[in-house]
Amino acid sequence: MDLLTIVGITLGLGAVIGGQLLEGGSIHAIMQFTAAIIVIGGTVGAVMVNYSLPTFILAIKNARKAVVSSRDDPKRIIKEISEIAITARKDGLLALESMVKKIENPFLRKGLQLVVDGTEPRLIREILEIDIAYSEEYENTSAKIFESAGGYAPTIGILGAVLGLIHVMESLSDPNKLGAGIAVAFVATVYGVASANLLWLPLAGKLKLRIREETILKEMMIEGLISLSEGENPRRLEEKLAGFLMASQKNGQ
Repeated sequence: MDLLTIVGITLGLGAVIGGQLLEGGSIHAIMQFTAAIIVIGGTVGAVMVNYSLPTFILAIKNARKAVVSSRDDPKRIIKEISEIAITARKDGLLALESMVKKIENPFLRKGLQLVVDGTEPRLIREILEIDIAYSEEYENTSAKIFESAGGYAPTIGILGAVLGLIHVMESLSDPNKLGAGIAVAFVATVYGVASANLLWLPLAGKLKLRIREETILKEMMIEGLISLSEGENPRRLEEKLAGFLMASQKNGQ
């Protein structure tokens, strides 16, 4: 689990609710089911209109990346490629045939199969870079969905507030209800702005970060596979791939 995401969302919501309580307000005052329906339903509906069904489904699947870290540890991948290189150096590339199906990462498995098939290094790089380019493009579309939600939510919140004010205007004959009615009307605006800045936009940013990390990992795999196909020394190969790691990863933190 990505604890920073969980802590961030909890802290953000806690700050809003805590501020409300410190000002002498009550949680009940900002817990309005109708306003939630307007903001959430309106935001999701606008997003659905703007994107295709496959992209919408992809965004829902990718949302878990914001709270669950990738299982692909770069250092483990480097070690795995290094071990494959040692086997290839001892027994030849054809000896890797039995190892292909044991590779967990689908991108690395695809690339290793190309190496085993005797594909030229230039063509291996071209095939895998095309895979990276379009995969990143499609994955980033899912992040754009959350960015769009962050743009729609405040506006839908204002719409909810206007609808609430219309309802208040219908009760002008009873001045005692005006104050409470206006307060309730503006809750939709709070929901819209809060959801955009505490949920949708941060989720989009975290997804972009995760997608970039995955792309860097794939670029590292390409360099490893090219070096493998060219018969580079396993130790040199491992040192080269270590250059893709962050400083904290290199230091074993």
